[in-house]
Amino acid sequence: MIRVDRAELTRNEIIRVAANRFLKDGYSKTSIHSMCKALNMSTGNLTFYFPTKEHLLTELVGLLCEFQWKMLEEEAAEGNSSLLAVCLELLSIAAACEQDEVVKDFFLSSYRSQMSMDLIRNNDKKRAMDVFKEYCSDWTEERFEEAEMLVSGIEYGTFMTTTGSVPLERRITGALNAILTIYQVPEDIRKQKIAKVLALDYRKLGMRVLTEFRQYVDYTTEQALINLFSKKSVQG
Repeated sequence: MIRVDRAELTRNEIIRVAANRFLKDGYSKTSIHSMCKALNMSTGNLTFYFPTKEHLLTELVGLLCEFQWKMLEEEAAEGNSSLLAVCLELLSIAAACEQDEVVKDFFLSSYRSQMSMDLIRNNDKKRAMDVFKEYCSDWTEERFEEAEMLVSGIEYGTFMTTTGSVPLERRITGALNAILTIYQVPEDIRKQKIAKVLALDYRKLGMRVLTEFRQYVDYTTEQALINLFSKKSVQG
């Protein structure tokens, strides 16, 4: 007889529902109560797995970081540099935030949360140590950490727009130039990479990235369920 780990099943289902709510209704507008209602579960049961809504946000941010890293690797494998992929990532997120208020709310909430911000900075630090090693060969891990403190602030400012904000293209040009300068990328290479990403259909790409991320979350939670049953079947 196959015994299924109900705790793991429940946790995966909570993540799936949270992803749908945060990315379709908005993180700020989604409450623990509304998720409990959708899951047909008590508040105490949900908070046993994720004590606060911020814990759920951080879980999804972790999935997003993993998803974006895979995209970056694919870019590099297809002949594009990892440096270009980093530029494209920021541009696509900024474009998506400008087109969709729910998406904007999700990313801004991620940067305002200390818990998820720590995760983002740690993930981006590891990636920066790989992508920018050519230009920062003498840097210590601590210096990369310091750089990411500055970079995350630039990213937040790029996503955080108001009615008086400058056009997206100018914001991106300034943000990417600042970030690449922090990592000591030469001016000619900075100009080349920025021009190349701005020539792409980045608005369409931004929304495609979010659509694929939603699908990725569904796939990840579904795959976890399949793996769970497979593991139990073998053990049985």
